[in-house]
Order: sequence, then C-alpha cells, then structure tokens
Amino acid sequence: MIRILLADDQPLIRSGIRALLEAEDDIEVVGEAADGRQAVEMAAEHHPDEYIFAALRAGASGFLLKDTQPTELLQALRIVMSGDAMMSPAVTSRLISEFVARPPDAVAAAGMETLTNREREVVALVAHGLSNDEIADTLVLSPTTAKTHVSRAMIKLGARDRAQLVVFAYQTGLVAPRAAGL
Repeated sequence: MIRILLADDQPLIRSGIRALLEAEDDIEVVGEAADGRQAVEMAAEHHPDEYIFAALRAGASGFLLKDTQPTELLQALRIVMSGDAMMSPAVTSRLISEFVARPPDAVAAAGMETLTNREREVVALVAHGLSNDEIADTLVLSPTTAKTHVSRAMIKLGARDRAQLVVFAYQTGLVAPRAAGL
C-alpha cells in the first residue's frame, strides 16, 4: 500500500486528487494539508511514503504540475515508489536552466573522478532521460548491466535517486542542455 499525504492550498484540487487516488487499490491517502507548515506536521504524524518537495537536493524524487493528467499522476506515484524519479517536463526544463546558469560545481566535479568511463556514459544518458532499458539498447548492454552501472554511480556519488544523478550531471558539466527545438 502506497501512503500519500496531499498538500495544496486549494481544497478543490486536494479533493479531486484524493478522489482519483482513493479509487486505486494500492494507494491510501493518509491526510490533506492546506499549506507547507501543516504538510510538515502531518508528515511527521502520518509517515506518508511520498517525499515533501522542498528541493531535489533535500531528497525529492518527483514533482508534477497541477495540469498533469490523472493517469500520469498515478504512473508517477508508482515510478517514485519503485525508486526512480519523475518530474513534469516543464519542471525539468527549469531545473536544467537553473543549473546551466551556474558554474560547474568543483566539489561535485571531484566526485566524477570516482566514476569509470562507462559509469560517466551511463550518468550522461540518465541525465538525458533514458530508462535503464534505453541505456542498455544505446550502449549494447543487458538491462541488468545498465541497472548495475546506474546503481554503482549512485553509490559512488551518494545520490539518493536518478533525479540526483541528473543534478550531478548538470552541476559538473558532464552534460549540457540541448538547444531549443532540437
């Protein structure tokens, strides 16, 4: 059972999302919060499975905008609960823009030295949004080997999830955003 705490300042939005989630057999809504302070208090009380979105650096594994389709919301919840990350494309674009505007992080770049060449390739492909299966196809590996490379890179870099690998890749300059329209 996936335990969810809803947090939004609009009651209608919360009730609509709650109705969608409660229709699923494997999801339980444990509470609703109208603001950030209440969300933190309720998270401490109810111990939901989702992360509180303060920032990706704080450990968030997903963030969706209010215009997300219901099926996309359900899919995203299951993706995050399986250990992967999920963000709306608009959020990803803003994240990339923010990190590109900053100079490469010297501390993060030092972590790059711990990765093998193959692990660097894999981190770059994760940053471009490829799944483990897509990485395996691209590098002509088995999906299990691709997953192993992703896992080892996460361990070496201290990343909690794939979203943090993406942040690392942009912080260090391993990857750069593609030009608009390409």
